[in-house]
Amino acid sequence: MNKLKIFSIAFLTASAVSKAQDLDLAKKVLDAEQYEKAKSMLKTIIQAKPDNGRANFLLGTIYLKQNIEDSASIFFQKGLVSSDGARFNTIGLGQLDLESGNVTAAQAKFDQVMKGIRKKDVEEYVYIAQAYMNNSKPDYKSAISLLNKARLINPNDANVMLALGDAFYGDKNQNDAYAAYRDAYVADNTLIRAKMQLGVLLKGAKAYTEALKAYDEVIALNANYGPVYRELAETYYLWASNKPATYTENMAKALSNYEKYMSLTDYSITSRMRHADFLVLAKDYKALELEANKMKELDKVNPRIMRYLGYAAYQNGNPDAAISALTDYTTKGTNKIIAGDYYYLGLAKVAKSVAADGKTVDTTMLASGTADLKKALDMDIVMANGLNEIGKKYFSQKLYNLASALFELAITNPNSRNYLEDNVYFGLSVLTINRTKDAKDIDSIALVKADVAMDNVITATPNYQEAYLYKARINSTLDKDDVMAATYEKYLDIVVAKGDEEITKNKTKVTESYNSIAAFYANTDKVKAKEYFAKTLVLDSTNEYATESLKKLK
Repeated sequence: MNKLKIFSIAFLTASAVSKAQDLDLAKKVLDAEQYEKAKSMLKTIIQAKPDNGRANFLLGTIYLKQNIEDSASIFFQKGLVSSDGARFNTIGLGQLDLESGNVTAAQAKFDQVMKGIRKKDVEEYVYIAQAYMNNSKPDYKSAISLLNKARLINPNDANVMLALGDAFYGDKNQNDAYAAYRDAYVADNTLIRAKMQLGVLLKGAKAYTEALKAYDEVIALNANYGPVYRELAETYYLWASNKPATYTENMAKALSNYEKYMSLTDYSITSRMRHADFLVLAKDYKALELEANKMKELDKVNPRIMRYLGYAAYQNGNPDAAISALTDYTTKGTNKIIAGDYYYLGLAKVAKSVAADGKTVDTTMLASGTADLKKALDMDIVMANGLNEIGKKYFSQKLYNLASALFELAITNPNSRNYLEDNVYFGLSVLTINRTKDAKDIDSIALVKADVAMDNVITATPNYQEAYLYKARINSTLDKDDVMAATYEKYLDIVVAKGDEEITKNKTKVTESYNSIAAFYANTDKVKAKEYFAKTLVLDSTNEYATESLKKLK
């Protein structure tokens, strides 16, 4: 009997060790971002022992990473009644509370967990800190505070230091993040993500060459560690974006490394969506369309696929398909809408507003498109940057009403990198639309806005002579002759100060200015009027308007 008891205890111990090893292996697979494989392993563990709370918690955490909150909640609830590790599932439910904006409920759950842990345990600290960090409104300072307490309990715990590195990184404290990642790797050199994060810090500092060297060190340790290839892809993407001369070469490397990442992780619908997000960044819309259609084959009901199909359709010249997909996506109340969804829907409608002849415009469709674009900018004003290139395309096609609508939206962001140019194009578009109209038909409200746009340019660049010329023409169209004459004078002051060569180069504009000022004075100061007409004839002796006007003034 004694031998039987000893054997039973040994068997149970071995079984527990085996389960712990299985769980540790699942954690490594999860860290390698092989989510589908990790889910399969954890489900097997739960099938063998349904009340394994840790396995339920890890499985719920994966679903949270994949934004499948309903499934995450199911596994957290199952784990909550487990005999082993139930408290971790309380943490998971707390993260769901944070995601829904219920900070009070989350805090109550975290406090409940903290009361029940042993003095030397730090694992719970790590998971609560991750809950603070891994939601749509991360709270890095709370995570740092918690992890610093854990570090006092166990200064050498590698997972505490790794999480602390993530918290400092999220809080934009590069120096402390570096120290924490370094210490985590020193404490446990199997914790390869800690070493990879040292390269991520270099990427954030735009030290791209140094970041690549750091990633190469990770690959030398484990060439099959998928996340490092994602970081390589993102580093090459940033390098390409910040150094235009390297764009073609580095973007090709970015896309290649992302494909490598996918091959080493999985081709699940969630991974494909992550890939699709990267393709949007990389502006590879042909590949995005292919990926979106593959996702549609895998999951016909996932609404987010419509986002990618819509983006790709617009960029690949199919506004009808873009409008259909994005209208479907944005009108479903349960979908999480981002600025890009309204942005591409708006642009697709603007494109659709142009008739087949390339000249006539459906004003109702244009208005609907600009309304969607405004929604996008209300959500993320930085998106105004992208309107510059599109607006200039329509301007070059002489679709000035489309151009003016886009530039009017663009200049709502005074911090845009194209702000001054957008103001110029907005003013020019409005001026061009109205300058040939009869007085009764001009859009005076738009012209006043155009005048303000030119003032924005003049304030920022007082020596930009063309802004004065355009402002003068705008005020001429508005019949504000006093402002017109004064602004033409300022234009002439800049041109004349630059010398005869500049005057000759701008002969037509200078004579326009002289004649317009002369016409303004013709009824009030004939001497001045004659003076300006005479200046015109010095430059252009055959100028008919000046010649005939002088005859009438005698």
